[in-house]
Amino acid sequence: MTATSAAFIGHGSPMNAIEHNRFTDAWRDFGQSNPQPRAIVAISAHWYINATAVTSSANPRVIHDFYGFPQALFDFDYPAPGSPEVAALVAEIVQPVWVGLDADSWGIDHGTWSVLAHAFPNADVPVVQLSIDANKPLDYHVDLGSRLAPLIDQGVLILASGNVVHNLGAIDWNAPNHGYDWAQRFDDDARHVMLDEPSAFAKLRDHADYQLSVPTPDHFLPLAYLAGIAAARGATPEVIVDGCVMGSLSMTSYVISPND
Repeated sequence: MTATSAAFIGHGSPMNAIEHNRFTDAWRDFGQSNPQPRAIVAISAHWYINATAVTSSANPRVIHDFYGFPQALFDFDYPAPGSPEVAALVAEIVQPVWVGLDADSWGIDHGTWSVLAHAFPNADVPVVQLSIDANKPLDYHVDLGSRLAPLIDQGVLILASGNVVHNLGAIDWNAPNHGYDWAQRFDDDARHVMLDEPSAFAKLRDHADYQLSVPTPDHFLPLAYLAGIAAARGATPEVIVDGCVMGSLSMTSYVISPND
């Protein structure tokens, strides 16, 4: 079976689903250059609950988990199938860590479909989502990422979707293509850790700009999964697109190639 890859995508606004910019162009190029995966395991910042679970429905619903956006975004559909088989594989491969099978409480949220709409626009690859357990420490998520790493050699793409810097309270609508100094510093230093020492990912908690950059952990934790995968495979992620937007959001995206 052809190996596929793992990626962390800075997904930003849900509007990226229906817009075209340098970030969505990078996601499209990623999809075109990646072997067609058997399935996708997506770790989205937007399924942040008090447990670790994986969607197991054969027909997951598309979730529009936002408000105040144009109707065209609420009308957007990404009718990808699910995969009970892959959901069961995820639960098995990470043992003894427990992962519950979620048949109907969740589906595919915008952290996943806003990216896949560009990377795999035909919505023909089965997708399962893995929740982020809000009760667990950072090291747990790095370790869980390392446990998922063997899926890559079974033809499964692991997609983590969040933002390295995500502070909605500090957004500057007048700076669409710029970041605050503290946001850029944290994004740069996170890059150094990801490229040079992903096994030491947890040390970013001690960064002077961590509290401003990560006021809540939901969007940051997906990156921990890619760090765990990189450490487990001895791989160096590649930055496929970077940059801060609106002052306090990072759109930096990483990929681990199937050969790493």
